[in-house]
Amino acid sequence: MKKIFALLLLIISCTVMAVPADLPAEPPPKLTAKAWLLLDMQSGQVLVEHNADQRIEPASLTKLMSAYLTFAALHRGQIKLTGSLPVSEKAWKAEGSRMFIEPNKPVSVSDLLRGMIVQSGNDATMVLAEAIGGSEAGFVEMMNKQAQKLGMSNTHFTNPTGLPDARNYSTARDLSRLAVALVRDFPQYYPLYSIKEYTYNGITQPNRNRLLWTDPSVDGLKTGHTQNAGYCLIASSHRGTRRLLSVVLGTESDSARAMESQRLLNYGFQFYDSVRLYAKNQIVANLKVWKGSYGTLKAGFTRDIYLNLPRGQSKGIKATMTTRQPLLAPLVAGQQVGTVTITLDGKQLAQYPLQALHSVGVANMFGRAWDSLRLLFK
Repeated sequence: MKKIFALLLLIISCTVMAVPADLPAEPPPKLTAKAWLLLDMQSGQVLVEHNADQRIEPASLTKLMSAYLTFAALHRGQIKLTGSLPVSEKAWKAEGSRMFIEPNKPVSVSDLLRGMIVQSGNDATMVLAEAIGGSEAGFVEMMNKQAQKLGMSNTHFTNPTGLPDARNYSTARDLSRLAVALVRDFPQYYPLYSIKEYTYNGITQPNRNRLLWTDPSVDGLKTGHTQNAGYCLIASSHRGTRRLLSVVLGTESDSARAMESQRLLNYGFQFYDSVRLYAKNQIVANLKVWKGSYGTLKAGFTRDIYLNLPRGQSKGIKATMTTRQPLLAPLVAGQQVGTVTITLDGKQLAQYPLQALHSVGVANMFGRAWDSLRLLFK
């Protein structure tokens, strides 16, 4: 599982454009929702979107950020899965969905994680927030700082649970960034999102993500609901070598969010092809290096490069490479040395940073002087 997600979600800086609207493709479904977005997690490419930058109340989707910070705390050893945390009166009295923890009775971190993720318990979330942030306010400050680090520029959190608050807002695009980061950075914990039900204190509660029961390819992530937000669902589906992420916000019912999410996922798998343009460490070009210990540099990409296109359109794509000139040593493996632009029928689809596949040190004094002289006449 860890290797699969490391392969799918290792992100380098790149620009993938939206597929031009005039390319032949099956029209995307029109969902009965306020906003939606469909993302291919292998390429980072958004396939379809609607009101993706419209601010909405994220409801319990907020708990994805609470989970991200909890996983980070586990990673740095601040808390441990086998450890227990105290239950404050504030956490015990948390409104909304609950895990049904008891006051003054410590709960294991393992149970709290399942209470937050599977049961969407506001009480469990509050216990974790108080332990990690020192207080709810401290944790909220951490949430907003992390949101900025992840590029969630249209997001602001006021609580760790998603309880209604006009100042607690996000967008479909920002929430997709959060979901991708959560799976990318903490793949070892992602299987928690596929648990269908969990029992604590003698009370069994089901995961509210209906797609876990109806679509075997769906293995996460999170639901949310408040009166203002409507019914929301972020779902991740893995079919073959592809993984798609759907974000559907503001439907009218529990069944509608599942049905509309299913329509969106099916559309992406059925009407788009995922094309591997370049393999990891494939030599795309041998570039001239000046003043270096080597005269040439092997250039390519440090990960597999994928692009999604409407089915049947992949044969027409073209690649154009531009490189830094002159290319001077020293050079470090992974350093950007150029750009590869992908076009289809003259329309730009994507740009990827061409990278050095190995390091090149500087030449000796004679070599540097000789190349300097040659460059004067070049």
